[in-house]
Amino acid sequence: MSTQMDVTTPRSVAATGFVLPSVSIVLPAYNEEDIIEAVVQNCCDFLEGVCPDYEIVVVNDGSKDKTGEILDRLQAANPKVKPVHQANTGYGGALQAGFKNAHKEYVFFMDSDNQFDITELEKLIPHLGSVDVVLGYREQRQDHMGRKFNALGWRTLVNLLFNLGVRDIDCAFKIFKHDKLQMALPESEGAMINTEMLVKLKRRKTSWVEVPVTHYPRLGGKSTGANVGVIIKAFKELLKLHGKLKNF
Repeated sequence: MSTQMDVTTPRSVAATGFVLPSVSIVLPAYNEEDIIEAVVQNCCDFLEGVCPDYEIVVVNDGSKDKTGEILDRLQAANPKVKPVHQANTGYGGALQAGFKNAHKEYVFFMDSDNQFDITELEKLIPHLGSVDVVLGYREQRQDHMGRKFNALGWRTLVNLLFNLGVRDIDCAFKIFKHDKLQMALPESEGAMINTEMLVKLKRRKTSWVEVPVTHYPRLGGKSTGANVGVIIKAFKELLKLHGKLKNF
């Protein structure tokens, strides 16, 4: 069994003595021209003071707006920004591409919709001295009621099927040891991706801890998570992978 803890009081880096050696930040992006530059720049500013050995892998998942152009411009100004341009594959496919292009000792991923604050990575880092994975969970989820209801149903179903016991499976604020992530690389191209990774990690007896993070209202771009097609695809993947993951 994986070691699972719930932490409500963040430990300081000084208290644990853990220093993040290097990190890849993976940001999936689809039509985020309004906010992607600010999100990437915030990541750069924060990491320069916390972990200068970093790379920011932004997966432009077939955006139809100027997201790709903005990312190329940001790379020209800072080579630590590494865009990955691809045809639209969906959220899971974008994360897969990001993970495959992440080469640092730790891999962190966050949505690029500005609903999380990169500086709260400081809450997760100290725990890496004692566990392999740190999972953020949204203390107060800033989404509409319909999406919250869908999330509750999905979390209940997944925990029943796989006995994960995770309070916020799909929270896009997680950091992994690179080698642990490589053992759990997902195949899912849709919303099943977090579930798949966590089940594989648990089967590998990976230790993790859950830490509360702040979730902010979306102020730009457009969410696709509540799209009917996305939901149907997630359930198809769940059925397809259930038997395989159960015996992983």
